[in-house]
Amino acid sequence: MKHQLGSTALDPLISRYLAHRRALGRQYGEQERTLHSMRDFIVRAGESDPNNTLFESWCKAFNSLTSNVRRAREVAVRNFCLYRQRTEPRCFVPGINRFARPQPHAAPIVLTPAQVGRVLELADTRQATATSPLRPYVLRLALVLLYTAGLRRRELLRLTLADVDAHAGVLHIRESKFHKSRWVPLSCGARLELRRYLTRRLATPLDTTPSSPLLCNMHHGLRGYPGTGLHEGITGLLQEAGFRDADGRVPRIRDFMHSLAIEALMRWYRQGADVQSNLPKLALYMGHVSIVSTAYHLRWIPELRELASDRFAKRFGYLVQGEQ
Repeated sequence: MKHQLGSTALDPLISRYLAHRRALGRQYGEQERTLHSMRDFIVRAGESDPNNTLFESWCKAFNSLTSNVRRAREVAVRNFCLYRQRTEPRCFVPGINRFARPQPHAAPIVLTPAQVGRVLELADTRQATATSPLRPYVLRLALVLLYTAGLRRRELLRLTLADVDAHAGVLHIRESKFHKSRWVPLSCGARLELRRYLTRRLATPLDTTPSSPLLCNMHHGLRGYPGTGLHEGITGLLQEAGFRDADGRVPRIRDFMHSLAIEALMRWYRQGADVQSNLPKLALYMGHVSIVSTAYHLRWIPELRELASDRFAKRFGYLVQGEQ
């Protein structure tokens, strides 16, 4: 990351720390930005090393953010200081007791197949523009891949034409979370959507070189679809669809991944499949290290509870009824 401010003694320490964490499989992009933010704040204050006063002043600069975001940034700096303390026992380490209090994360809003279908219908109504000639088609394909393939938004935006095998219906996700790469086979419906999109994406005058982005617009020449544009486009569709939870919240893009996981779980219950043995397959498909990460996306919703209860009743109901 480049800086306009001069180099400091903290720079090589931060670089070594980031290299150490990434060697363990972490990406640490957000933590890198946080550490450089703290470093720049110290330089602007005319200092060369953090101390408690500087740290607290830096924390006040983002008081308007949520407590979880503030705490994540504070913890990122503390972890760096603890790493540094191994070789510099007297260096400053912020006390964790004064950090922002963590708050429960908002529960996901699980979208049903019918609701996803409604959002797809709305995507078709969006108009193409001079700078985004594929806008309605990009939004539609993005929704399909988010919901049926469980892609993260960053994974979706990084896809290139070389990562897509339209004939086999497979996507190559390169070095995503935990530096893991994986092949993602698509459902029949998703394959059809991908092929329909590619008939427009591969048309003149768009760039068709293998390294060019799958999702693109024409702003200042061909470039990948921006993350903010995709976020605003999909959020606008969800708002227009009128989906709200009991608290009036609109579903988020990440809720598509939760919805995929829960829909897979309910499908296995309906099919009479062995749910427990299928969970590692779901973890592999979603790019998780283990089913512990996958379990985060599985929520106990009424429909799932009913399916699980019915299966239990069919198998062990006689015990409750006292039959021999």
